[in-house]
Amino acid sequence: MKRFLPIIMFLMTGAMVAPAANADLVHTLSTSTQLTVDSALTVGTRLGSTYAVSGNNIKVADSAHFGTMTAATATAASGQDIGGYDINTAGSAFSFSESWTQGDAINPIGTGVDVAAGVVADMPAYGTNFTSSGGVAGSLAGTITSAGVMTLTAGGAGTSATGQFVSEITVR
Repeated sequence: MKRFLPIIMFLMTGAMVAPAANADLVHTLSTSTQLTVDSALTVGTRLGSTYAVSGNNIKVADSAHFGTMTAATATAASGQDIGGYDINTAGSAFSFSESWTQGDAINPIGTGVDVAAGVVADMPAYGTNFTSSGGVAGSLAGTITSAGVMTLTAGGAGTSATGQFVSEITVR
């Protein structure tokens, strides 16, 4: 038995040092479609009222005042109160400049933009406007069969269709 002990020990260590080879194999299949229809969009930026006056050899006329802005209200921008001016020294050179920008009125909440069936029907009358009409789905469609066959059908304006099939093999 003493003679077999070294051989038995050798065989046991050999099995522990070189175990049988194992490998994990993972195969993943995934498919997806994404169909998008753009929404209608309007962005409006109100302009405020501004008034500026400058000059030289100019004075306020008798019983008058410099031009001013009137107070704004809850629904209206500031208005202009026009001033009265005269030349200060008759016969001398003068310069005069006056500018006025009427600000935008304030739309009451719930008014100013109407959207029907994805189309912007009207928008606020602000100084700066950006409008984008909504997309129309039309015949927009997308399918992927279990065999990975993709069918995407274009829709109307403002739409997009994306299809994807991914096959992934991982060996560990």
